[in-house]
Amino acid sequence: MNTLILRTIVPLLTGLMVIYSIVVLLAGHNDPGGGFIGGLIAASAFALYGIACGVAPVRRALYFHPVSIAAFGMLLSALSGVISLYKGVPFLTGLWWFPEIAKGVEVPLSTPLMFDIGVWLVVVGSLVTIALALEEKE
Repeated sequence: MNTLILRTIVPLLTGLMVIYSIVVLLAGHNDPGGGFIGGLIAASAFALYGIACGVAPVRRALYFHPVSIAAFGMLLSALSGVISLYKGVPFLTGLWWFPEIAKGVEVPLSTPLMFDIGVWLVVVGSLVTIALALEEKE
């Protein structure tokens, strides 16, 4: 199964899949998708990369331990709800703010986006942890 063609194509395909998962994550508020589906796409990309190239390159590509990624995602998702409580509205109520990144250029940010990014990180971290554990046992 580990052929030259697979080892050549998979790094490019992995990059495209991760980019697409981020597009699905960001489009999830207006279109079908979001953090969970985007996370599944990204985790599938890393699992495919692990099958083609081995566990060590996947660990190097992630920069952080997958369990740490999942834990940070949980913290980020919980923090998005706590921000709502801090503002005096019910837990996980959507709040929006528009920071100005350049003169006259505002970027809309929201707690739902923060929650979705947290979910994306939890899904990627959890599934990559499972996939790497299964690969290492073989």
